[in-house]
Amino acid sequence: MAKHDGNGMTRRHLLGLGGAAAGAALVGGIGLPSHPAEAQAAQEPPLPQVPRRTLGKTGKTVPILLVGGMALDRKFDPKLAEAVRFGANYVDAADCYLGGQSEAGLAAYFARAKNRDKVWVTSKSDKHDPKAFEQTVFRSLEQLQSDYVDMYYLHALKDADYLSDDLAVTVSRLKKAGKIRHFGFSCHDGNVAELLHKAAKTPWVESVMFRYNFRSYGNSELNAAIDAAHKAGVGLIAMKTQGSEAGFRDAWQKFEKTGKWTKHQAVLKAVWADERISAAVSQMDTFEKLRENIAAALDRNALSASEKDALDRYAMATRPYACDGCDHICNAAVAANVRIGDTMRYLMYHDAYGEPGKARDLFAKLPAEARALSRVDFTPANRVCPHGVDVAGLMRRAESVLA
Repeated sequence: MAKHDGNGMTRRHLLGLGGAAAGAALVGGIGLPSHPAEAQAAQEPPLPQVPRRTLGKTGKTVPILLVGGMALDRKFDPKLAEAVRFGANYVDAADCYLGGQSEAGLAAYFARAKNRDKVWVTSKSDKHDPKAFEQTVFRSLEQLQSDYVDMYYLHALKDADYLSDDLAVTVSRLKKAGKIRHFGFSCHDGNVAELLHKAAKTPWVESVMFRYNFRSYGNSELNAAIDAAHKAGVGLIAMKTQGSEAGFRDAWQKFEKTGKWTKHQAVLKAVWADERISAAVSQMDTFEKLRENIAAALDRNALSASEKDALDRYAMATRPYACDGCDHICNAAVAANVRIGDTMRYLMYHDAYGEPGKARDLFAKLPAEARALSRVDFTPANRVCPHGVDVAGLMRRAESVLA
């Protein structure tokens, strides 16, 4: 169990914070300065700031730790105030997050904090045709109560053909009007490598947010695509960095006995060690997670050799329990209209994220046929999975805990 100091902060929280800054971190952030200059004006000691990297061809610097909008409250969220105080002033939102309330929650924060110009906001549209995309941009601006969005993504892109000449014209028009400052897309399905190569060849794509974690290092196809995008100046943001597995809930506890970092901190530091990656977005739904991640970001030391070795062993031990989202392979092998990728993600929420209610609610929204898992023979999916995931076993578990 982690040791606490007299104020209730764990040692892992305090790593990299130090002195008065650590004491200030105990406060929830409400009513305190949200920018270093303001802290100095209030005669408070300046807080250490999360390191920053250049986001590709945008030329702008962003913190290496980004705040995931799915984790924020629907109204004013003090966790965001805390993150901004430490320089983690980039929020990743979307028009569809939190039932459409993610952007409205940011508007509530800005109305109180009065610091819209100090926070980078990325939002997204899950409408990919140019007309609907443009409509979503204006709806996002209305929800945010802002004149502009710093970055706007095509959300969960699967088909590279949507990066069309017509969309390029729309993006250019929105930029000239000052509605969006930068454009990119997010992706996390099985064709991430293909889409990264497409981004490298598409000059008006400035950033890509994609699935990347400590399990990805040995993937030569993905690494070649990352190299191509990085060389082309595409700003790269890692998501799904935890690489969480379903049905293997005790593995992380064994890992954490090997070093000073929690598993969640260690996998972020492993991603930050890749200098091609500008930043990692994290869903920090508690102050505990927020402060641990900030402490990991502030510590400039890389993982030790023994910590890297422990992480590699952890990755190997849990490989059969971690889905990479390439369900175009396993779904095609099964003679039923199931959604293996979605179901595996919901099971991960249940097992690894500690969010059983959210997992069950999402599973309940799937079509009835996609939820009737016991009627399906998933043996062919096991045979074609490139990572040896026991799809059949995890689908049985999903039906037992999610249905």
